[in-house]
Amino acid sequence: QLQLVESGGGLVQPGGSLRLSCAASGLTLDDYAIGWFRQAPGKEREGVSCMSKSGHSTGYADSVKGRFTISRDNGKNTVYLQMNSLKSEDTAVYYCAAGRGYYYSGLVPSRYDYWGRGTQVTVSS
Repeated sequence: QLQLVESGGGLVQPGGSLRLSCAASGLTLDDYAIGWFRQAPGKEREGVSCMSKSGHSTGYADSVKGRFTISRDNGKNTVYLQMNSLKSEDTAVYYCAAGRGYYYSGLVPSRYDYWGRGTQVTVSS
């Protein structure tokens, strides 16, 4: 059964850090372009970060550049999102996604075929 499962979310103070994980089963992540998205209450889903199938190309939303880093461990079939210097506006449910049709899917949700159920990140003092 093909599945993406996010973990690592939680409550953190402004300026703190979290590392999100996205573990895959039923698919090999290095065959897929990977994306991290988030959705805050009352807002549309937005792209946060992405990685090409090879892992050589990465992308970030302007709002997280310099603070978030995407990475992948092929041996563990897991993708990570390291989030530093967190702000209250980073509060959202974070989702990982995998897409097979493009070498690099960017931050375009329609280019992704499989989605996890999300993990909540709350940044608050």
